Amino acid sequence: MKRIGAHVSATGGVENAPLNAAEINATAFALFTKNQRRWQAKPLTKKNIQGFKENCQKHNYQMRHILPHSSYLINLAHPEKDKLQKSRNAFLSELKRCEQLGLQKLNFHPGSSLGKKSETESLKTVAESINWALAQTEFITAVIENTAGQGNTLGYSFQQLAEIIEQVKNKERVGVCIDTCHMFAAGYDISSRKAFEKTFQKFDEIVGFSYLQGMHLNDIKTELASKKDRHASLGQGNIGWDGFKFIVQDTRFDEIPLILETPQPEIWPQEIEQLKKLSK
Repeated sequence: MKRIGAHVSATGGVENAPLNAAEINATAFALFTKNQRRWQAKPLTKKNIQGFKENCQKHNYQMRHILPHSSYLINLAHPEKDKLQKSRNAFLSELKRCEQLGLQKLNFHPGSSLGKKSETESLKTVAESINWALAQTEFITAVIENTAGQGNTLGYSFQQLAEIIEQVKNKERVGVCIDTCHMFAAGYDISSRKAFEKTFQKFDEIVGFSYLQGMHLNDIKTELASKKDRHASLGQGNIGWDGFKFIVQDTRFDEIPLILETPQPEIWPQEIEQLKKLSK
């Protein structure tokens, strides 16, 4: 079964996120467990934690179908020691918040070299950051999101994702989230059947479907291999509806959260409904 949803608001408390997901008939969802543009956050209260779990249960959301997203401030490849540690501390804090809520995974951007270190060194730093954080948590999986490749960002190629995973000690607690907009921007086409099959054959050979923990379903405003992260609503960009139809009709994408981050929240219910129809 396909688990389709969107990145919903947690304004007023994380316990509101499953309620907001239910309102748009989502069968999966994503959320921020704290303000994504601030380093600090108030601790979760017993009310937050209990309310979140109760609302998930009430609306039949299993923890494996929820894909929380970490702060945009975190850079696990930062070339400066003190700033790297600040990012690591923030990452660990978010992992622990997720564990408090019973969540099983945390999606994050691997970061940027800022042009100050080599790709190899920077990917190693990301892996070391993951190892450092996982050693201090119990069960949560660190889910690396692929990037568009803009500037000095890491993780835009399947090879880079595989290189990070290779250096993570606990392979059972690391995975990837594929963002379709980022993938297309990085040069991986899924807009036709032939291109789709070729791209995901590469993914399976280089990374492996066993590591796929979720997807962000976004169309894209820019051309293939543009290296620009410009999300578009489904069918309103250069991937087109066919690319998303191929995903929801493919059993390899069953039972993982398929999350919209498209720029028009007001049409999320329609996008979700259309994806559900295409999946049948």
